[in-house]
Amino acid sequence: MSATQDAFFMARAIELAKNGLYTTDPNPRVGCVIVRDNTIIGEGWHVKAGQGHAEVEALKTLSDAIGATAYVTLEPCSHHGKTPPCCDALIVAGIKRVVVAMQDPNPLVSGRGLEKLNLAGCEVACGVLEEAASALNRGFISRMTRHRPFVRSKLAMSLDGRTAMASGESQWITSAQARADVQTLRAESSAILTGINTVLADDPFLNARVNVSVVQPIRVILDTHLATPVTAKMASLDGRSLVLTVSSDETKKSILEAVGFEVYQLPFKQGHLDLNAVMHFLAEQQINDVLVEAGAVLNGALLAEDLVDEWVVYMAPCVLGDQGRGLFNMPQLQQMADKKCFTWHDVRHVGPDLKLTLSSASIER
Repeated sequence: MSATQDAFFMARAIELAKNGLYTTDPNPRVGCVIVRDNTIIGEGWHVKAGQGHAEVEALKTLSDAIGATAYVTLEPCSHHGKTPPCCDALIVAGIKRVVVAMQDPNPLVSGRGLEKLNLAGCEVACGVLEEAASALNRGFISRMTRHRPFVRSKLAMSLDGRTAMASGESQWITSAQARADVQTLRAESSAILTGINTVLADDPFLNARVNVSVVQPIRVILDTHLATPVTAKMASLDGRSLVLTVSSDETKKSILEAVGFEVYQLPFKQGHLDLNAVMHFLAEQQINDVLVEAGAVLNGALLAEDLVDEWVVYMAPCVLGDQGRGLFNMPQLQQMADKKCFTWHDVRHVGPDLKLTLSSASIER
């Protein structure tokens, strides 16, 4: 099989993997194509944690895979988890060649699957369309290699860089199209993170409102002193709502837990939650991708700590004036030498607005 043919079939496997974009957490998104005589004879993708992996789903669609080639976007697993090892399924089915986009960063796999296939007599190739496959699972890779989620922050601003009027009024700066686009960002995320100031000001639901099947993101509030009201809307939703705090007030904790919140006490730093500890805690909760929807205080703190991997800024063609509120609260920046720089990754129209995608210059994507 030529390199061009391998890339063609792997591209199809990547498209299949995208079917699990909103549903596979905490597992990675994986697609599989089975080919014989340059013809696709089986396809599958991982739909949901606990259900069949992509390789098994693809094998289900055919009666005979002997001598075929399997194209998989992530190294087949070699260990028993909620499902049996995919390597064994491929070997038993008689697959003779396995082409993999990337090695699994999970230390439970991490090359063992490829080795097992080799020992069974399969021809193995790895690294076909690796960059595209990695982009599908940035959060899973981050959790496995950096022990923290991939963090994306969503911001909305006017042409003059304001997120709200001086009074705090902010609905709505951007268009309905931009707000609908944000719902897809939510749906792609394992968790949505906000600060107590946003909860007190806006009382958000922080759920994904899309017209497709979705595993709803976990809602996370950073609340140093346990000021979250028991009437907060998100407590009424199904799924998990977490409050992370430095407070040891058992009475407040019990009251919040009684209405459905999970409350966790984490380390503090300079009187506030230690944001690095927050990210490690979220990784321990098997959270791959975090979407931050917060105000200038939390975004400023995250920027100062270089904890945001990607910034998504929706800019509306309007002006709110010099008394409006800014994107970041960063009083420590006093000189040009202190400025924070970014790298552009994408600029596009969403309705009448611009969607700007950037990373901090000090962050490697």
